This record gives sequence, structure tokens and C-alpha cells, in this order.
Amino acid sequence: MEKMKPDYQLPIEEVQAKYQIKELEEGLNEKQVLNNREEYGRNRLQSQTTPKWKLLARQFNNMIIYILLFAAFLTLLMGHRSDAIIIFLVVIINALIGYYQEASASNALEKIKQLLSSEATVYREGMRIDIPTEELVVGDVVFLEAGDNVPADLRIIEADNLRIQESSLTGEADSVEKEIETIKASQTPLAERNNMAYASTSVTSGSGIGIVSAVGTQTEIGKISTEVSQTQTRKTPLMKEIDGLGKGITYVIMAVAVLLFILSIFLKTYSLSVLSLAVVTMIVGSIPEGLPATTSVVLAMGVNDMAKNKHTIVKTLPAVETLGSVDVVATDKTGTLTKNEMTIKDLILPTRHLDVTGDGYEPKGEVLDRKKQVVASDDLLRLFMEIGFEANDTVLVKEENKWTINGEPTDGSFLTLYYKQHDYPSVPDYEEIDMLPFDSDYRYIAKLVENPQQERFIFIKGSPDKLLPMAQAADPDFDLTYWSDHVTVLSKEGKRVVAVGYMKVPNDLEEITHDIFEEGITLVGLAGIIDPPQEEVIQALKEMKHAGVEVKMITGDHPLTAKAIGEQLGLADKIHVTTGAQLDEMNEAEFRQAVLDNQVFARTTPQNKTDIVKALQENGKVTAMTGDGVNDAPALKRADIGIAMGIKGTDVAKDSADMILTDDNFGTISVAIKEGRRIYDNIKKSILFLLPTSFAEGLIIAFTILLQRDMPLQPTQLLWINMVSAITIQFAFIFEPAEKNLMNRSPRKTGSHLLNGHDIWQMAYVSIIMALISLGSYEWLLDQGVSQAVASTMMINIVVLSKIFYLFNIRTTAPAFSKSFFTNPKAFWIIGIMIILQLILTYVPFMQTIFYTEDLSVLGWMISIVSGIVILLITEFDKYIRLKRKTTIPKK
Repeated sequence: MEKMKPDYQLPIEEVQAKYQIKELEEGLNEKQVLNNREEYGRNRLQSQTTPKWKLLARQFNNMIIYILLFAAFLTLLMGHRSDAIIIFLVVIINALIGYYQEASASNALEKIKQLLSSEATVYREGMRIDIPTEELVVGDVVFLEAGDNVPADLRIIEADNLRIQESSLTGEADSVEKEIETIKASQTPLAERNNMAYASTSVTSGSGIGIVSAVGTQTEIGKISTEVSQTQTRKTPLMKEIDGLGKGITYVIMAVAVLLFILSIFLKTYSLSVLSLAVVTMIVGSIPEGLPATTSVVLAMGVNDMAKNKHTIVKTLPAVETLGSVDVVATDKTGTLTKNEMTIKDLILPTRHLDVTGDGYEPKGEVLDRKKQVVASDDLLRLFMEIGFEANDTVLVKEENKWTINGEPTDGSFLTLYYKQHDYPSVPDYEEIDMLPFDSDYRYIAKLVENPQQERFIFIKGSPDKLLPMAQAADPDFDLTYWSDHVTVLSKEGKRVVAVGYMKVPNDLEEITHDIFEEGITLVGLAGIIDPPQEEVIQALKEMKHAGVEVKMITGDHPLTAKAIGEQLGLADKIHVTTGAQLDEMNEAEFRQAVLDNQVFARTTPQNKTDIVKALQENGKVTAMTGDGVNDAPALKRADIGIAMGIKGTDVAKDSADMILTDDNFGTISVAIKEGRRIYDNIKKSILFLLPTSFAEGLIIAFTILLQRDMPLQPTQLLWINMVSAITIQFAFIFEPAEKNLMNRSPRKTGSHLLNGHDIWQMAYVSIIMALISLGSYEWLLDQGVSQAVASTMMINIVVLSKIFYLFNIRTTAPAFSKSFFTNPKAFWIIGIMIILQLILTYVPFMQTIFYTEDLSVLGWMISIVSGIVILLITEFDKYIRLKRKTTIPKK
């Protein structure tokens, strides 16, 4: 059975027959409306929301949380309610943080629904009426005019200078002329289906009539909505690594606990109740209760700093760290790498080629010759600018120090050009008599004007293929080759080319007709127009390249335009381009290779964008996606981190993303990547700092069980060390500055472990040394005749002071006693707070009662301080050996 052709490939007669439309102004009858609604459904988008309880329950699906809950329940069974309550509080706080972030993160589907217009003008049963958009059905005849939002996907049947702005859906910067002719080519990209109009786009000029070809979820915007709803959020690299670490810790702790329990039963050293409490104490001591909280605090502070100082709003905590491991930034072009403001960059006059500086609609810039010297405004150049200004129905306005246009972007570029050499808001000294608006059949705009000398002219601006023949008709010696060659060169550079000309007419002419141009015109020149790259992007791309981060452009724009922008930006040494249509023809293996080999992907659909991101991820690349349009939403959600533009970005894009750039500056991504790497470093440092202490506590209990001695520490004392001291001291890592040469590193490899071999080795020997020093000192004090409470108090202080000294080793990869010693002043304040807390624990009677402590002598404090110094000296010697090896290893 032959596959049915899409509507854009069907002639108008067949489209009308397909939807049983006899006369356009008759439209559908009531029976047809009911039948079509039954068959195709209503014109609305459905969104499924996740119940709040599921969002909350999801927060507990984490291995570290499992360990904490297990410890809390065991502690509760042993009757230690205060211990259990503290652990439960940690779990709940972490769950609430995660719940809040997730609950507020995804409103993208609701924003997509809001893009659909509220009313549509249709013909039904011979009447032209306004109906709610939701009541539209397939086959309805819809009338469109300037200012309307397109209410559904339409096949255009009539078009009178109809132009539609589709940039948010296709990436095409300028509005698109609509026509009624059949498009014969199959698999025509969305941006080139000029006889179709799509839901959520807007009519900028003219009017037209279309027949509804798709409603609701079957529209292009509906397909995006479906894609967004079905796209699963991936776990960030950090969360995967922490989950893996949590599993590893769980297996080790539980295996050791079971082994000790069985061994102690065999040795019959303790009663069952005492043994159970001892094993639970070991588990509580070994579990790093502060890890989830510390990770959340470091991330939260990083998020807060980025919002305040780096123009970046991060919506989910783990996303900020993901930036540090990004391999590829896949980015939209229009409005992200470019300004989404059409700008004249080239002026071709009969005897010279001029360059125009300045980008965007702000009238700031100069006209230069090829030697880069400023050109004085001669008569011909002034005439060019005046024609461009007058043959125009767009308005340039300045609002709150921002320049914007009301009308066509291409026309706006001529207004900006004029004001680069004239004071705003002055206007050329002409009086308008009549005007021919832009017509898609003729592709030019013309205005009849009168100058102060009461001479009348027609100024005309439009497509070169229309104006060049007119110029040739007026002048047999017209150099067509000269002008055609320039059109070709500018087009290959991805620029839109507009021709400018005029004709002198009788002083009594009152009206322009198209026939008058058969007499010919005088061509003044050509303008080369492009949506220019943002200036700060070029430097940002250099920094990203240096940091080992690739940037790939994915756009709905034309391949030539996209390649030209890529070359201007320095996207790669050699730009390779492929199109969405070419990608669609590839098999899976070819597709996965193509996303690695190409830097520019043009004429892409929203599905192409998502597939490219997916293929990059399958190639092991941690992928960030940036964009601002509705068409970017599925890819933003699919990416490891989605980045939306905050000023020009659509609400749909912003709600699909993990991160929003409040200044619309692509260069901010480079700053954010550096911050992400700093945060990852500091989280890793905090883990390397936290785990040895926890393991040391577990080893103290394990060694005690093996040596068949009385327990030296109580569960509450262990919780004090783990929760109060660990979290307090670990605040130092929040303020730790970035290491030198952070952006000289390559991104972390996908699937790499959080801790390397040396990290594990260092944690092991630090844990063992800390446990042995603590137990040795404890036993020595008992031999001196001091009470068990005093000995255990000293043991707590040995562990805490060892942590404080160990902090200076972990803080930086440089030697502790170097310039880096003072780079984090807040660390000293935090250490001071921790020492005060230890003094309160040791000497305040109320704390002594709760935590079983007693006053400590000067000797006890001296032992504690010396123990910390020993830990620092050993770990610094280890660091010295490693740094020495790095400097002596010969480069290949």
C-alpha cells in the first residue's frame, strides 16, 4: 500500500478533496466537525504530572540514604533514641532538599500548552466566526492575519504577503514568506516547508487562509510536547559516582560487621546484647552520616554563588557539578551563538566593496573600505542608506537601553545602518506619497517619495533576482556579471543579499503599480546581511577548546549560513557540516560516527537535536545542550545538563533546562564549567577528608572487639564526631578556591571512579594510623590510672584534632606549608568554631552528661595535638613524594 503523501506535497485541489472542503468560505459543516473531532481528537496538549508523594519517595532511592536508614533502625532497636533521631533528621533534610529542587524544576509541558493561541478565526457552514483554539478540528479552514498566533498546523491555501516568524520552532532568524505552491521533494526540512504554517508560530505581516492538517499532539509543537514528556532525566556523573561509592562502603561495612559478629559469637567474648550494641556502634561509626548533607551544602553554596556572581541560575543541585565533567557543548545557533538580530555587514556599490562594523540593532558602528579606513558619507552611500530607510515598514525603537524592532528583521537592519551615520531619531527629508508593501510573489518593497525640491522618486528594495533584471532593462550596458558574482560570493558566506535601487518618476505620479518597473531602475548597490555571532562567544570557545570541551552547533538554519557562522566563531580548525535530512538516511553506526565527525548540524528538526544528544551520550560523552527555542526543549531535557537563555529564551526552553543564563551570554558557560570543576574538586576533597575519620571510628570498635576489650566510645560520641565536627569542619571546602590550571585539564572520563588508587591507599593508612594512635593513647591513659570517661574524652579529641590537621593536607594539591596555606581564610574561622565546640563538649557539665565526657588535663590536650601533627606530617610526606615523581617523570 502506497504511503500517503504529507500535505505540503499535495496540490491545493487534493488538499481540499482530502478534507472534503468544497468552498473555502463554506468551511466544514457541523457533522464534519463532530466526525473529525472523534477521529483526530481535540486541539489541546496533554501533560502527565508526577504525584507529589512519588517525588518525595524518589528522594530516598539512594545507597547512602539506605545505609543511614539501616543504621537508624538498628540504633532505635538498641534503645538509643537520640542517636536514631539525629540520623533520621539527616535523611529527612536531604530528602526535602531533593524534593524541592525536583518539584520546582519541570513546568515545561504547561509552558508549551500556553504557547497555543486562545482563539482562532474559522469558516464554518458559510460563516466566518471566532472559536476557542481547543475547538479546532482537522479540516477546519482558518483565516490568518498579522498579529495572530497560528492555532494549529495548517496547509496554506491562500497567501497575501503572508510572512510568519518561526525562529523558536525552526531556528530561522528572519520571518518566512509563505506560498501556496506544492513542494515536490519528499523529506523536506521543516524550515523549508513554505506552504505550511505551524502551531505556536506568529504572523508578522500579510494575511492568508489555511486548512488544518494536524491538531493537538499531532502538530509539530505537540510532537515536541510528547518528546519532552517522554524524555527521562539522566543521573549526573557525580550522583552515579557517589552511588557507586555508597554501594562500595555498604558492602565493606556490612561484610566486616557480619564477620565480626560471627567471630565474636564463636569466641564467646560478649553477651548477645552487648555484642549487638558493639556491632551497631561500629556501623554507626563507620557510616559517613555527613556525606549527603555535606555534598548538598557544597552544591547549594556553589549554586548560590553562580546566581549572585556568575549570571547563572541552576535549578537542580547536582547539575552545577555536571558542568565540570562536560565533554561536549551542543548548542543552538540563533540567539545563542548569534544575536538573533539581522545586521548588514557588507555594502556592494558600483565601484567598491564596503564593510560595516557593529552587530545587532544598536546603531553603533562604522562603514569601512577594504583597507579598514572609515568611509565618508558620499552621495551614493547616503542615497543607499536613504533608500534602505524609506523602502521599509519596520520601526526601530530604544526601550530601557535596549534596541529592538517592530517588524521584519531584515528591514530592521537597514534602519540600524542608517542610524550608524545619522543621529537617532532623525529621518531622511522625504515625504511619503504611496507604498507597495512587500509581496511574496514580487519579493520587493517600494515607496513613492518626494524630496524638498518636489522631485519624485520610487525607492525599491528586494531580492536581487528581481531587481537585477530591472536594472538591466534600464541600462543596456549594465554589468550583470559584476553584480551576480557578488551575490554568489555573499550567499556562499551564508549572508542574505538584498538589492537597493531607485527610479526617477514624473512629479505628478500619485500611485505605484508593479507595471511601472518594466521601464527599469537604477541599481545603487547590494547589502550582505547576517545574524552575527555574539562577540564574547569567540573567546569562550577558545577557553573551552583549551579545557578539552568540544562545541557542536545544531541549528534549523541553512547549511551555508551555519557553516559561515561556525568559521567566524572558530568552532573548529576545519568545519564539517551535515544536515538533518542526511542524518535521517544514516543507520545507527553511521549516525553515531557522524555526531563525532561533524561540528555543524543544519536544517535539523527537534527530533534530530534529541537524537544527536543521545548519540553523543552513547559515545561516552557527557553532553550539555544550550538553546532558547521551543524546538530545543526535548534536547535540553535529554542532555546531561540543559542550558537555556534567560532573556531571549522561551519559557518552554527555560523550564526544560537545568540551568539558565540570565545574561544570555554563551561565554558564561565557560565560567560555569570552571565553577563546576571547582565544586567537583571540593566535593571530592570533602569525601577524602570525611571517610578516613569514619573508617577510623569503625576500626577503633573493630579492633576493640577483636582484642576483647570494653567499648572505648559510645554511639553518641561517634555521632558527635561524624555529624557535628565533620559537617562543621567540612564547611571549609565550600569556600576553597579553584586549583591553579583548573581549565588546562581534560574533562573527567565517563565511567571513571570518584576515588583513584592513591585516594583509597591514603584513606586506608590514615584510618589505620588514626585508629592505632587513638587506641594506644586510650590504653596508655587507662594504665596511668585515669577514668574511662577521661580516656574516651581524650580519644574524641584525638580524632577531632587529627581531622583539623588533616584538613590542611586535603585542602590543596600544593604543599600545605606554601602560599596555598592562606588562600582560604574562612577555614581558620571554621576551625576556631570547632575548637570552641570541643571545649564545650569537654568542660560544660550538661554536655558531659549527654556525651559521657569529663575534664581533660593539659597532658590529654598535648597528646591530642601531637597526634594531629603526626597525621599531617605523614600525609604531607606522601604528597611530597607524589609531587616529586610528577616533576621527574620525563615527557613523552
